[in-house]
Amino acid sequence: MAHLTSLLCILCLVGSVIGQDMPYEEYMAQIQACPKECHCPRNFPRAVYCDNKGLKTIPQIPTHTWYLYLQNNLIEVLSADALRNATQLRWLTLNRNKITSEGVEDGVLNAMSHLAHLAIALPASLEHLRLSRNRISKIPAGVFIGLDKLSLLDLQGNKLMDDAVTEVSLKGLTNLVQINLAKNQLTSMPLGLPPTTTQLFLDGNNIEKIPAGYFKGLPKVAFLRLNHNKLESSGVPNDVFNVSSILDLQLSHNQLTEVPVISSGLEHLLLDHNKIKSVSGSNICPVSIDTVDDSINESVPRLRYLRLDGNEINHQFRGMSSSASVS
Repeated sequence: MAHLTSLLCILCLVGSVIGQDMPYEEYMAQIQACPKECHCPRNFPRAVYCDNKGLKTIPQIPTHTWYLYLQNNLIEVLSADALRNATQLRWLTLNRNKITSEGVEDGVLNAMSHLAHLAIALPASLEHLRLSRNRISKIPAGVFIGLDKLSLLDLQGNKLMDDAVTEVSLKGLTNLVQINLAKNQLTSMPLGLPPTTTQLFLDGNNIEKIPAGYFKGLPKVAFLRLNHNKLESSGVPNDVFNVSSILDLQLSHNQLTEVPVISSGLEHLLLDHNKIKSVSGSNICPVSIDTVDDSINESVPRLRYLRLDGNEINHQFRGMSSSASVS
């Protein structure tokens, strides 16, 4: 009878593991590697509970962990070494610890390509926050309130859609300089960006058009990247990029058929791999060289780098002399 009872227990255990789509060998390895400071439920083997343990450091986390709970401890350092094997994490809870910006080691989250939920009380001294190449689909309202020193926010390579990037979700970023939203799932220009934004990276989305006057709310924007989107000339208002603050404008790999109007202060313009068939000199140099007043430096065209390869241009630029060149 005792043998039969043991056999039934093993069968029930294996059945619960199979129910979680976890091979028995992985189950055993996970249970055996459970940190002594933590609790790893046998009926929920992918979860590791290390909360409320008074921990000062993160223990070594088993390889097959999906859910890791570390809240309510005394942890000061978010260690890349302790999380080195935890590449399958979906859920990481770290709120109510003592982690400072200096205690967040570089690249600590880079290997967590499945991470969908991160709960951490971010320190007020934080200046750079890099959460690229994860599976973030939402930005909780108020998560950035109190982060007055945050100047760089890197969210590239996630699953953010239009309704995730709003004035409400970005509230609190009063000194943001760079925001990277490349390689997400945006179909329109993000709304509610802080007016302090200087560098805006939106490459690799599905953006089709830009609202008229969009950059009036971003008076400091200088570096704008919109490569690899779905922009068409019909969706780009005539003067939308004619903004004096923009120095670097990248529109490669879109579906533009015309050169957009630019300001005389623009220095770099990338228009390669579009569908442009002709280029007028007045588009590239909005101020005629003949009318430039050397005493007024602001009027001198500053374009130094131009890419037009990969288009459908098959004749010389109209309005430009044979001696004109772009380097």
